[in-house]
Amino acid sequence: MSMLLRYLWGTGLGLAWFACAWAGGGYTTVPMSEKSLATYYVEASLGDSLGVEFMVDTGAGYTTINEETLTSLRRTGSAVYIGELVGVMADGSQRRLPVYRVKRLVLGGDCALHDIEVAVFPSDTRMLLGLSALRKASPFVFSTDPPRLSLSNCQSVPG
Repeated sequence: MSMLLRYLWGTGLGLAWFACAWAGGGYTTVPMSEKSLATYYVEASLGDSLGVEFMVDTGAGYTTINEETLTSLRRTGSAVYIGELVGVMADGSQRRLPVYRVKRLVLGGDCALHDIEVAVFPSDTRMLLGLSALRKASPFVFSTDPPRLSLSNCQSVPG
């Protein structure tokens, strides 16, 4: 076993890699764009057709949206309030956040996920693709060269 595979296996990422490789490529590839400070973004649509961009953050427990996006989703009946959580921000502070269930999230135009829990932040914050969505598509592989997500449990998007 190569050093890379031993490292991946030791971190738990090897299992995801093995599952994708074993499936013979039975996963959906979603391109990412790299922006400043080695951050990666994916194009997505929420609800019926709301086009958005998410920063991929595998360290975030929840996918996050902003208030403006929530307003659009609620207008079309695509988001339902389910409760609150106390979130720990990157600076260590805590904040109460409303949590909604979004009916549909499509990543890269080809990977549909349903009933995603999202935390809602003020309108001036960037939206994050966190583990509440990524777990639904797991196992997944995050690659930086080339920048892409490989997702295993996508539902097809009607063409």
